[in-house]
Amino acid sequence: MQSIPKAFLTAPIVYAVNRSYQIMVPVTCELVMWAEVGGKCFYDDSNGILRSSCSTHRMTVPMELLDREKHYRIGYRVIRERKPYFTEAEDVAYYESDFRPIEREPIHMYHIADAHNEVERPVSAASFFGKDLDLLILNGDIPNHSGAIEYFASIHQIAGQLTNGEIPVIFSRGNHDMRGNFAEVIADHTPTDNGRSYYTFRLGSLWGMVLDCAEDKPDDHPAYGFMNCCEDFRRRETEFIKSVIANADSEYQADGVENRIVIVHNPFTQVLEEPFNIETELYREWATLLREDIKPNMMICGHMHKAYISHVGDETDHLGQPCPVVVASQKGKECPYAGGAFVLYSDRCDVKITDDGGNICLSETLHFQ
Repeated sequence: MQSIPKAFLTAPIVYAVNRSYQIMVPVTCELVMWAEVGGKCFYDDSNGILRSSCSTHRMTVPMELLDREKHYRIGYRVIRERKPYFTEAEDVAYYESDFRPIEREPIHMYHIADAHNEVERPVSAASFFGKDLDLLILNGDIPNHSGAIEYFASIHQIAGQLTNGEIPVIFSRGNHDMRGNFAEVIADHTPTDNGRSYYTFRLGSLWGMVLDCAEDKPDDHPAYGFMNCCEDFRRRETEFIKSVIANADSEYQADGVENRIVIVHNPFTQVLEEPFNIETELYREWATLLREDIKPNMMICGHMHKAYISHVGDETDHLGQPCPVVVASQKGKECPYAGGAFVLYSDRCDVKITDDGGNICLSETLHFQ
Protein backbone atom coordinates (compact mmCIF):
# COMPACT_ATOMS: atom_id res chain seq x y z
CA MET A 1 0.00 0.00 0.00
CA GLN A 2 1.44 3.36 -1.01
CA SER A 3 1.89 6.09 1.57
CA ILE A 4 -0.65 8.90 1.87
CA PRO A 5 0.74 12.38 1.06
CA LYS A 6 1.06 14.75 4.02
CA ALA A 7 -1.39 17.06 2.29
CA PHE A 8 -4.08 14.33 2.37
CA LEU A 9 -5.97 13.45 5.55
CA THR A 10 -6.84 10.02 4.13
CA ALA A 11 -6.55 8.11 0.89
CA PRO A 12 -9.00 9.28 -1.79
CA ILE A 13 -12.49 7.80 -1.56
CA VAL A 14 -14.49 6.85 -4.66
CA TYR A 15 -18.18 7.43 -3.92
CA ALA A 16 -20.83 6.21 -6.37
CA VAL A 17 -23.70 8.57 -7.22
CA ASN A 18 -26.03 7.94 -10.18
CA ARG A 19 -23.79 7.11 -13.15
CA SER A 20 -20.72 8.93 -11.83
CA TYR A 21 -18.01 8.52 -9.25
CA GLN A 22 -17.26 11.40 -6.94
CA ILE A 23 -13.62 11.07 -5.95
CA MET A 24 -13.29 12.92 -2.66
CA VAL A 25 -10.09 13.79 -0.81
CA PRO A 26 -10.04 15.43 2.65
CA VAL A 27 -6.90 17.54 2.97
CA THR A 28 -4.72 19.08 5.67
CA CYS A 29 -3.72 22.32 3.92
CA GLU A 30 -4.76 24.69 1.14
CA LEU A 31 -4.28 23.20 -2.30
CA VAL A 32 -5.93 22.89 -5.69
CA MET A 33 -6.79 19.46 -7.06
CA TRP A 34 -7.93 17.51 -10.10
CA ALA A 35 -8.31 13.87 -11.17
CA GLU A 36 -6.94 12.37 -14.36
CA VAL A 37 -8.64 9.34 -15.89
CA GLY A 38 -7.89 8.02 -19.36
CA GLY A 39 -5.95 11.16 -20.29
CA LYS A 40 -8.79 13.52 -19.33
CA CYS A 41 -8.75 15.95 -16.40
CA PHE A 42 -11.69 16.43 -14.04
CA TYR A 43 -11.19 19.54 -11.89
CA ASP A 44 -12.46 20.54 -8.48
CA ASP A 45 -13.52 24.00 -9.56
CA SER A 46 -16.17 26.64 -9.06
CA ASN A 47 -17.17 27.95 -12.48
CA GLY A 48 -13.65 27.67 -13.82
CA ILE A 49 -11.87 28.72 -10.62
CA LEU A 50 -9.87 25.97 -8.93
CA ARG A 51 -10.96 25.63 -5.31
CA SER A 52 -8.33 25.91 -2.60
CA SER A 53 -10.09 27.21 0.52
CA CYS A 54 -11.87 23.95 1.31
CA SER A 55 -11.05 20.96 3.48
CA THR A 56 -12.65 18.33 1.22
CA HIS A 57 -12.08 18.20 -2.53
CA ARG A 58 -14.46 16.53 -5.00
CA MET A 59 -13.86 15.48 -8.60
CA THR A 60 -16.77 13.96 -10.54
CA VAL A 61 -15.77 11.30 -13.08
CA PRO A 62 -18.04 9.35 -15.47
CA MET A 63 -18.55 5.89 -14.05
CA GLU A 64 -18.15 4.22 -17.43
CA LEU A 65 -14.73 5.83 -17.95
CA LEU A 66 -13.21 4.85 -14.59
CA ASP A 67 -14.71 1.36 -14.84
CA ARG A 68 -12.95 0.94 -18.17
CA GLU A 69 -9.61 2.50 -17.24
CA LYS A 70 -9.41 0.98 -13.74
CA HIS A 71 -6.87 3.61 -12.74
CA TYR A 72 -6.86 7.27 -11.78
CA ARG A 73 -4.33 9.90 -10.81
CA ILE A 74 -4.88 12.78 -8.40
CA GLY A 75 -2.97 15.92 -9.31
CA TYR A 76 -2.56 18.65 -6.71
CA ARG A 77 -0.60 21.80 -6.05
CA VAL A 78 -0.15 23.08 -2.48
CA ILE A 79 -0.84 26.81 -2.19
CA ARG A 80 1.69 28.93 -0.32
CA GLU A 81 -0.26 32.17 -0.78
CA ARG A 82 -3.25 32.79 -3.00
CA LYS A 83 -3.23 36.35 -4.35
CA PRO A 84 -5.13 38.33 -6.99
CA TYR A 85 -1.98 38.18 -9.12
CA PHE A 86 0.95 35.74 -9.14
CA THR A 87 -0.32 33.20 -6.60
CA GLU A 88 2.53 31.30 -4.98
CA ALA A 89 2.18 27.53 -5.19
CA GLU A 90 4.35 24.44 -4.96
CA ASP A 91 5.10 22.23 -7.93
CA VAL A 92 2.46 19.76 -9.08
CA ALA A 93 2.45 16.45 -7.19
CA TYR A 94 0.58 13.27 -8.03
CA TYR A 95 -1.06 10.37 -6.24
CA GLU A 96 -1.96 7.33 -8.34
CA SER A 97 -4.42 4.55 -7.57
CA ASP A 98 -5.81 1.45 -9.21
CA PHE A 99 -9.58 0.96 -9.11
CA ARG A 100 -11.61 -2.24 -9.15
CA PRO A 101 -15.19 -1.77 -10.37
CA ILE A 102 -17.91 -4.28 -9.54
CA GLU A 103 -17.77 -6.80 -12.36
CA ARG A 104 -18.07 -10.16 -10.60
CA GLU A 105 -20.55 -12.27 -8.69
CA PRO A 106 -21.10 -12.63 -5.84
CA ILE A 107 -20.67 -9.04 -4.62
CA HIS A 108 -19.11 -8.71 -1.18
CA MET A 109 -20.57 -5.67 0.59
CA TYR A 110 -19.99 -4.39 4.11
CA HIS A 111 -22.40 -2.03 5.85
CA ILE A 112 -21.47 0.45 8.58
CA ALA A 113 -23.92 2.75 10.35
CA ASP A 114 -24.03 4.38 13.79
CA ALA A 115 -20.28 4.60 14.29
CA HIS A 116 -20.82 7.90 16.15
CA ASN A 117 -17.26 9.17 15.63
CA GLU A 118 -15.62 5.81 16.30
CA VAL A 119 -13.20 4.66 13.62
CA GLU A 120 -11.13 1.77 14.95
CA ARG A 121 -13.96 -0.59 15.93
CA PRO A 122 -16.05 -0.11 12.75
CA VAL A 123 -12.93 -0.59 10.62
CA SER A 124 -12.10 -3.78 12.55
CA ALA A 125 -15.62 -5.13 12.06
CA ALA A 126 -15.62 -4.26 8.36
CA SER A 127 -12.31 -6.05 7.81
CA PHE A 128 -14.38 -9.25 7.73
CA PHE A 129 -13.94 -9.72 3.96
CA GLY A 130 -10.34 -8.54 3.83
CA LYS A 131 -9.24 -7.89 0.24
CA ASP A 132 -12.41 -9.52 -1.10
CA LEU A 133 -14.51 -6.47 -0.22
CA ASP A 134 -16.21 -5.07 -3.35
CA LEU A 135 -18.43 -2.32 -1.94
CA LEU A 136 -18.51 -0.35 1.30
CA ILE A 137 -21.80 1.15 2.51
CA LEU A 138 -21.74 4.00 5.05
CA ASN A 139 -25.32 4.43 6.15
CA GLY A 140 -25.68 7.38 8.48
CA ASP A 141 -24.60 8.59 11.90
CA ILE A 142 -20.94 8.01 11.12
CA PRO A 143 -20.18 11.27 12.95
CA ASN A 144 -21.77 11.66 16.37
CA HIS A 145 -23.24 14.97 15.19
CA SER A 146 -22.29 17.92 13.02
CA GLY A 147 -21.34 20.27 15.84
CA ALA A 148 -17.71 20.38 14.67
CA ILE A 149 -16.52 20.24 11.09
CA GLU A 150 -13.71 17.92 12.21
CA TYR A 151 -16.33 15.23 12.88
CA PHE A 152 -16.83 14.75 9.14
CA ALA A 153 -13.28 13.36 9.00
CA SER A 154 -14.47 10.07 10.54
CA ILE A 155 -16.53 9.38 7.40
CA HIS A 156 -13.48 9.58 5.15
CA GLN A 157 -11.14 7.92 7.67
CA ILE A 158 -13.32 4.81 7.80
CA ALA A 159 -13.79 4.74 4.03
CA GLY A 160 -10.14 5.51 3.31
CA GLN A 161 -8.79 2.81 5.59
CA LEU A 162 -11.16 0.14 4.28
CA THR A 163 -11.04 0.91 0.55
CA ASN A 164 -7.75 2.80 -0.02
CA GLY A 165 -9.57 4.50 -2.90
CA GLU A 166 -9.62 1.24 -4.87
CA ILE A 167 -13.30 0.16 -4.64
CA PRO A 168 -16.59 2.08 -4.62
CA VAL A 169 -18.37 3.47 -1.55
CA ILE A 170 -22.04 4.37 -1.03
CA PHE A 171 -22.91 7.08 1.51
CA SER A 172 -26.25 7.82 3.15
CA ARG A 173 -27.00 10.57 5.68
CA GLY A 174 -28.33 9.77 9.17
CA ASN A 175 -30.42 11.78 11.60
CA HIS A 176 -27.48 12.68 13.87
CA ASP A 177 -25.70 14.13 10.84
CA MET A 178 -28.40 16.84 10.81
CA ARG A 179 -27.56 18.17 14.27
CA GLY A 180 -25.12 20.98 14.92
CA ASN A 181 -23.95 24.24 13.42
CA PHE A 182 -22.14 22.52 10.53
CA ALA A 183 -25.03 20.27 9.52
CA GLU A 184 -25.96 22.68 6.74
CA VAL A 185 -22.60 22.14 5.02
CA ILE A 186 -22.30 18.36 5.31
CA ALA A 187 -23.19 18.19 1.62
CA ASP A 188 -19.87 19.92 0.90
CA HIS A 189 -18.02 17.04 2.54
CA THR A 190 -20.05 14.05 1.38
CA PRO A 191 -21.32 12.74 -1.97
CA THR A 192 -24.62 14.16 -3.19
CA ASP A 193 -26.66 14.44 -6.37
CA ASN A 194 -26.25 18.17 -7.00
CA GLY A 195 -26.65 18.79 -3.27
CA ARG A 196 -29.43 16.23 -2.74
CA SER A 197 -28.76 13.52 -0.18
CA TYR A 198 -30.97 10.97 -2.00
CA TYR A 199 -30.17 9.42 -5.37
CA THR A 200 -29.85 6.16 -7.29
CA PHE A 201 -26.73 4.31 -8.37
CA ARG A 202 -25.72 1.48 -10.68
CA LEU A 203 -22.68 -0.70 -9.99
CA GLY A 204 -22.36 -3.62 -12.37
CA SER A 205 -25.50 -5.73 -12.05
CA LEU A 206 -26.52 -3.94 -8.84
CA TRP A 207 -29.00 -1.07 -8.89
CA GLY A 208 -29.69 0.86 -5.72
CA MET A 209 -31.62 3.76 -4.26
CA VAL A 210 -30.34 5.87 -1.36
CA LEU A 211 -33.15 7.46 0.65
CA ASP A 212 -32.94 9.95 3.52
CA CYS A 213 -35.55 10.05 6.28
CA ALA A 214 -33.83 13.12 7.79
CA GLU A 215 -34.66 13.64 11.48
CA ASP A 216 -36.58 11.12 13.56
CA LYS A 217 -38.86 13.46 15.52
CA PRO A 218 -41.29 16.24 14.45
CA ASP A 219 -39.78 19.47 13.11
CA ASP A 220 -41.12 21.42 16.08
CA HIS A 221 -39.46 19.17 18.66
CA PRO A 222 -37.62 21.47 21.12
CA ALA A 223 -34.36 19.54 20.68
CA TYR A 224 -34.04 20.94 17.16
CA GLY A 225 -34.36 24.59 18.12
CA PHE A 226 -36.49 25.45 15.05
CA MET A 227 -33.65 24.52 12.69
CA ASN A 228 -35.42 21.87 10.60
CA CYS A 229 -37.89 21.69 7.72
CA CYS A 230 -37.72 17.93 7.27
CA GLU A 231 -41.40 17.49 6.47
CA ASP A 232 -41.05 19.52 3.29
CA PHE A 233 -37.76 17.77 2.50
CA ARG A 234 -39.48 14.37 2.65
CA ARG A 235 -42.31 15.60 0.40
CA ARG A 236 -39.72 16.51 -2.23
CA GLU A 237 -38.19 13.08 -1.80
CA THR A 238 -41.52 11.44 -2.51
CA GLU A 239 -41.55 13.19 -5.89
CA PHE A 240 -38.04 11.91 -6.50
CA ILE A 241 -39.17 8.32 -5.91
CA LYS A 242 -42.02 8.86 -8.38
CA SER A 243 -39.59 10.28 -10.95
CA VAL A 244 -37.40 7.20 -10.65
CA ILE A 245 -40.44 5.02 -11.28
CA ALA A 246 -41.33 7.14 -14.32
CA ASN A 247 -37.85 6.44 -15.69
CA ALA A 248 -37.79 2.74 -14.79
CA ASP A 249 -36.30 1.66 -18.14
CA SER A 250 -33.11 3.61 -17.43
CA GLU A 251 -33.12 2.79 -13.72
CA TYR A 252 -34.11 -0.47 -12.02
CA GLN A 253 -35.45 -2.08 -15.22
CA ALA A 254 -32.36 -1.27 -17.29
CA ASP A 255 -30.53 -4.02 -19.12
CA GLY A 256 -28.23 -6.05 -16.90
CA VAL A 257 -29.82 -5.18 -13.56
CA GLU A 258 -30.03 -8.34 -11.45
CA ASN A 259 -30.46 -6.94 -7.93
CA ARG A 260 -32.25 -3.92 -6.53
CA ILE A 261 -31.55 -2.62 -3.02
CA VAL A 262 -32.62 0.37 -0.93
CA ILE A 263 -30.19 1.99 1.48
CA VAL A 264 -31.67 4.25 4.14
CA HIS A 265 -30.55 4.99 7.68
CA ASN A 266 -33.95 4.73 9.35
CA PRO A 267 -36.06 1.54 8.92
CA PHE A 268 -39.07 3.70 8.17
CA THR A 269 -41.61 0.89 7.80
CA GLN A 270 -41.35 0.24 11.54
CA VAL A 271 -43.38 2.71 13.63
CA LEU A 272 -41.80 3.59 16.96
CA GLU A 273 -43.24 5.16 20.10
CA GLU A 274 -43.85 8.90 20.48
CA PRO A 275 -42.11 11.23 19.63
CA PHE A 276 -40.55 8.96 16.99
CA ASN A 277 -43.87 7.95 15.37
CA ILE A 278 -43.69 10.52 12.58
CA GLU A 279 -44.75 10.58 8.93
CA THR A 280 -46.60 7.27 9.04
CA GLU A 281 -48.76 8.05 6.00
CA LEU A 282 -45.85 9.40 3.98
CA TYR A 283 -43.69 6.40 4.86
CA ARG A 284 -46.61 4.12 4.01
CA GLU A 285 -46.66 5.78 0.58
CA TRP A 286 -42.91 5.22 0.19
CA ALA A 287 -43.37 1.55 1.08
CA THR A 288 -46.22 1.21 -1.42
CA LEU A 289 -44.23 2.81 -4.24
CA LEU A 290 -41.28 0.56 -3.53
CA ARG A 291 -43.39 -2.58 -3.13
CA GLU A 292 -45.64 -2.13 -6.18
CA ASP A 293 -43.20 -0.60 -8.66
CA ILE A 294 -39.51 -0.86 -7.79
CA LYS A 295 -39.72 -4.24 -6.01
CA PRO A 296 -36.35 -4.15 -4.22
CA ASN A 297 -34.75 -7.39 -3.05
CA MET A 298 -33.86 -5.92 0.34
CA MET A 299 -33.59 -2.71 2.31
CA ILE A 300 -30.47 -2.07 4.41
CA CYS A 301 -30.77 0.20 7.46
CA GLY A 302 -29.10 1.24 10.69
CA HIS A 303 -30.40 3.67 13.33
CA MET A 304 -31.73 1.17 15.89
CA HIS A 305 -28.34 0.28 17.45
CA LYS A 306 -29.56 -3.33 17.41
CA ALA A 307 -29.12 -5.72 14.49
CA TYR A 308 -32.03 -7.82 13.22
CA ILE A 309 -33.87 -8.82 10.06
CA SER A 310 -37.52 -7.90 9.62
CA HIS A 311 -39.39 -10.01 7.07
CA VAL A 312 -42.59 -9.01 5.33
CA GLY A 313 -45.46 -9.52 7.77
CA ASP A 314 -43.28 -9.66 10.89
CA GLU A 315 -44.34 -7.77 14.01
CA THR A 316 -41.93 -4.99 13.03
CA ASP A 317 -43.63 -4.57 9.64
CA HIS A 318 -46.11 -1.81 10.40
CA LEU A 319 -46.45 -0.02 7.07
CA GLY A 320 -46.16 -2.75 4.45
CA GLN A 321 -42.51 -3.59 3.90
CA PRO A 322 -41.59 -3.96 0.23
CA CYS A 323 -38.96 -6.60 1.03
CA PRO A 324 -36.83 -7.91 3.92
CA VAL A 325 -35.38 -5.06 6.00
CA VAL A 326 -31.90 -5.76 7.32
CA VAL A 327 -30.96 -3.53 10.25
CA ALA A 328 -27.24 -4.12 10.01
CA SER A 329 -25.49 -2.21 12.76
CA GLN A 330 -25.27 -2.73 16.49
CA LYS A 331 -23.73 -0.58 19.20
CA GLY A 332 -24.05 -0.89 22.96
CA LYS A 333 -22.56 -2.24 26.17
CA GLU A 334 -22.97 -5.90 25.21
CA CYS A 335 -21.61 -5.31 21.70
CA PRO A 336 -19.29 -2.28 21.33
CA TYR A 337 -19.70 -2.36 17.54
CA ALA A 338 -21.04 -4.67 14.83
CA GLY A 339 -21.88 -4.12 11.18
CA GLY A 340 -23.30 -6.11 8.28
CA ALA A 341 -21.47 -8.42 5.87
CA PHE A 342 -23.46 -9.17 2.71
CA VAL A 343 -22.58 -11.69 0.00
CA LEU A 344 -24.98 -10.84 -2.83
CA TYR A 345 -25.89 -13.34 -5.55
CA SER A 346 -28.47 -12.84 -8.28
CA ASP A 347 -31.04 -14.96 -6.43
CA ARG A 348 -30.06 -14.66 -2.76
CA CYS A 349 -27.95 -12.86 -0.19
CA ASP A 350 -25.97 -14.31 2.70
CA VAL A 351 -26.21 -11.83 5.59
CA LYS A 352 -23.93 -11.89 8.62
CA ILE A 353 -23.67 -9.39 11.46
CA THR A 354 -20.02 -9.30 12.55
CA ASP A 355 -18.45 -7.49 15.47
CA ASP A 356 -15.07 -5.80 15.84
CA GLY A 357 -13.60 -9.04 17.19
CA GLY A 358 -14.51 -11.00 14.05
CA ASN A 359 -17.40 -12.84 15.74
CA ILE A 360 -20.60 -13.58 13.80
CA CYS A 361 -23.56 -12.36 15.86
CA LEU A 362 -26.35 -13.21 13.38
CA SER A 363 -26.46 -15.18 10.14
CA GLU A 364 -29.26 -15.71 7.63
CA THR A 365 -29.66 -16.28 3.91
CA LEU A 366 -32.32 -14.22 2.14
CA HIS A 367 -33.80 -15.85 -0.95
CA PHE A 368 -35.17 -13.47 -3.59
CA GLN A 369 -38.37 -14.12 -5.50
